[in-house]
Amino acid sequence: MSHSDGYPGPNLPGLDVPLSVVKAELFKALANPTRRYLLDRLHQHNGQTLGELCERVDMTRQSATEHLATLEAANLISAVWRGREKLHYLNPVPLHEIQERWIDKFERPRLRALSALKRRAEEDMSDKPTFVYVTYIESTAEKVWHALTDADVTGQYWGHSNVSDWQVGSRWEHQRTDGTGIADVVGTVVESVVPTRLVTTWAAPDGESSGEPSRVTFDIEPYGGMVRLTVTHVNLTDEAEREAAAAGWSAVLSNLKSLLEAGHVLPHEPWKMPRRVTASTAGASTNP
Repeated sequence: MSHSDGYPGPNLPGLDVPLSVVKAELFKALANPTRRYLLDRLHQHNGQTLGELCERVDMTRQSATEHLATLEAANLISAVWRGREKLHYLNPVPLHEIQERWIDKFERPRLRALSALKRRAEEDMSDKPTFVYVTYIESTAEKVWHALTDADVTGQYWGHSNVSDWQVGSRWEHQRTDGTGIADVVGTVVESVVPTRLVTTWAAPDGESSGEPSRVTFDIEPYGGMVRLTVTHVNLTDEAEREAAAAGWSAVLSNLKSLLEAGHVLPHEPWKMPRRVTASTAGASTNP
């Protein structure tokens, strides 16, 4: 059978429509971040009702139903009735078919090269200091995401405003809140999965560092009525910078926790609190 997209071959399993139509429906479904988030939810816990899927998404049931209908039309999910409950299940077959048809066959050598490059880069970064901070906040994933990415909210508890559209590849800036708009840190958004994961690079605005920028990952994991926020800061220059990052992150995230749980920041900027000076921390800034 010859398809309208010029590619000969059978339709995807279980579908009686041309491959070109399948592609359009599939890419349309995946283009929306909310629909990708719903797929992530089903990947974590398959077989959920509409109510369960809406628990962590700020939308009406009608809007969620429309998103699920789009995913079902793209064959990315299937629904099964259990009594009066409609359960939604992830269907990975279309993505697997796309991978086999367009990626595995033609891109395997390039992907192997990229994978090797990634491994070498990670090996190079493994010798650099890393800092990891974990905190538990009585809040939702959406509120924590908003607090990390909204310029006005970050200005309340961080002393700087994080400014970006938070799309992958976009620039972000850590701007002063004194009205000057001066950025003390700049970087690029590497990964943005609303509202569970954000990865950015961190560098001086003047590009004075000759090495690779450091990288910060925010992992937001909802559980019941709380969230586990894990901040991982990698590729730090040396132990002194790691010590400064440790002090800065603990202060900033404590202020964030207070704002989300109590409705106000701490009575004083915690990063300005005097610390015990050691040989490795003398002269280091405490605000990451």
